[in-house]
Amino acid sequence: MEKLPQISEAEYEIMIILWTEYPLSTNEVCDRAQKSHNWNQKTIHTLLSRLTAKHVLSYEQRGRMYYYYPLISQKKYLEQENHLFLNRFYNGKIAPMLSSLLSDTKLTDTELKDLYDIINSKIKSGDS
Repeated sequence: MEKLPQISEAEYEIMIILWTEYPLSTNEVCDRAQKSHNWNQKTIHTLLSRLTAKHVLSYEQRGRMYYYYPLISQKKYLEQENHLFLNRFYNGKIAPMLSSLLSDTKLTDTELKDLYDIINSKIKSGDS
């Protein structure tokens, strides 16, 4: 698996905006980010610059406006983060993680059934 750059929580929030819809102009990213965060435009511009420097985002210039788009998919990034989390906290083993989540989290019957269906589907497909 190709190692993707680490991104901060704030940078991740910008990525969520751009994974949802792209390309977006700087102004559109600022408008969307300010709806859910109390960030000023300078902060958002800094986050966009950092993500561009990390080669996670790129942009194209149209006239005086910059339009940003992701260079990595959300799925690929989440796969890496899940793998890192599993290795760091559960020595790469999913059973202890699931055990911990199941014992420490209130789950509805529907959520438990969904988990059962996922595990059962993996067993039936022989996916290892």
